[in-house]
Amino acid sequence: MKHSSPAVLHLLCGKIASGKSTLARQLAEAHGSVLISEDQWLAGLYPEQIHSIADYLLHAQRLASVLEPLVIAMLRAGTCVVLDFPANTVAQRTWLRALADQAGTPHQLHVLDVDEAQCKARLRERNRLGDHPFAASDEQFERISRYFVPPQEEERLHIVRH
Repeated sequence: MKHSSPAVLHLLCGKIASGKSTLARQLAEAHGSVLISEDQWLAGLYPEQIHSIADYLLHAQRLASVLEPLVIAMLRAGTCVVLDFPANTVAQRTWLRALADQAGTPHQLHVLDVDEAQCKARLRERNRLGDHPFAASDEQFERISRYFVPPQEEERLHIVRH
C-alpha cells in the first residue's frame, strides 16, 4: 500500500534494556511501519553462535549488508520502516542515516535517555524472564556501554527524545 505521506525511517538510540525494542514495537504499530529487529534476525540466523562482542560484530555486519538494499527499497516504495538496530555510535548512526539518505526519505532518531541503574534492573528482569533472544550480564552491559556515544549536533540527525 502506497502511503499518502512520505516514508520515514525510525532509528533507535539507547543503552541495553533502555526500552528500544518496546518503543520500536509501539512506533511500528502507531505508524503502520515494517519493524525489523536486529536481535530477532541474529537469533534466527545465527542461533548459539553469538558469544562475544566480536561474534556480534561479525554477524551484525553480515545482516546489515543483506538488509540494506531491502530497507532502501521499502522506503523508496513508500513504506515506513522501524529499524530496531542500535544507533549507539557515530559509525552506526552514519550507516543508518545513509539508508534514509539513499532512499530519499526523512529519518527520526528516537533517543531513550534511561539511567544505567534502571537499564541494569530491566536487564536483570529480562534475563530472569528469558523472553529476549539475548541475555547479558552486568559486566557485559558495562563493556558494551563503553562504546555508547550520545548523538551530537554535528551529526545533523532529526532527534526525538523519550
